[in-house]
Amino acid sequence: MAPTPTASGWESTYAEPAPIELAPLRGTEVTAGTLAHPSLAAKIDNHVAARPQIGLERTDIVFEELVEGGITRYVAVWQSDVPDEIGPVRSIRPMDPDIMSPFGGIGAYSGGAPAFLDMIRVAPVFNASFDEDTTGLFSRISTKSAPHNVVLKASEMVSRHGDLPAPARQFGYAPSVAASSAMVDGTPISAINMRFSPVRWPSWSWDAAGQSYLRSQEGAPDLDGNGAQLKSTNVLTLRVAIDNTYGAIPKTTMIGSGEASVSTGGQTLSATWAKDSRDDPIRFADANGVTIRLAPGNTWIELVPIDQGSVELLP
Repeated sequence: MAPTPTASGWESTYAEPAPIELAPLRGTEVTAGTLAHPSLAAKIDNHVAARPQIGLERTDIVFEELVEGGITRYVAVWQSDVPDEIGPVRSIRPMDPDIMSPFGGIGAYSGGAPAFLDMIRVAPVFNASFDEDTTGLFSRISTKSAPHNVVLKASEMVSRHGDLPAPARQFGYAPSVAASSAMVDGTPISAINMRFSPVRWPSWSWDAAGQSYLRSQEGAPDLDGNGAQLKSTNVLTLRVAIDNTYGAIPKTTMIGSGEASVSTGGQTLSATWAKDSRDDPIRFADANGVTIRLAPGNTWIELVPIDQGSVELLP
């Protein structure tokens, strides 16, 4: 009598793949649940004495804004890759609540004028201020001089606030660089030159080999703490008005709309930007009113003043 066949040795080795989702501030695919924590938006110094900054190369989104004296500072946002430390952290400015609020999460800074502190304290973020710190997560480092030496233990700050939700997605994302709006409808642009003031003129150049934009400031490569040039997948330039209500401290007008350009993959698309309220994200649309989709990856947003600033796009 023939033996009865069995399934031994024929068991399936198939394993259900882990579910995936999109990183809210990058549009990249990640394992579902791995980014269930808040974002950290911090005011980061861009004075020459503050460079190279700490952790700037690991940001999801960076906003560059004009401040007093014609120099610029950053509002840098981390969520998908939070470093152990970030800095140098500087003081809040009047446009920062409008920039930070759509992300929710944590807003970090090192004090500020009373009027500006009142603005950020009523914004929908957890306020983490060096001047009022009781956590011990802020400190001054000895390798830079004050006031350009305040650092924050970023990953620990985020881990202590797991009760805060992850940020909402801010922008539309295509599934690939090739499918992004700039690649589909834009024109080839190799360099983006900007001028915020007579003393600050950053630029981005397309690096085809590295498939990213490389950043320079005042004609010199802008380097991170590891000596590598800062880079970005997407570069967005917004033409913005400056509100001089606060005298020598300029306020970038974030509530409103204006001209913009969106650069991805070595191509640039003209756009319109719009932001309806403090808590709303910035929207980008093409000439037909269609939402622009970025490539998956990090993004730098340049808030270039209309009156004293300029943007030059070179083929």
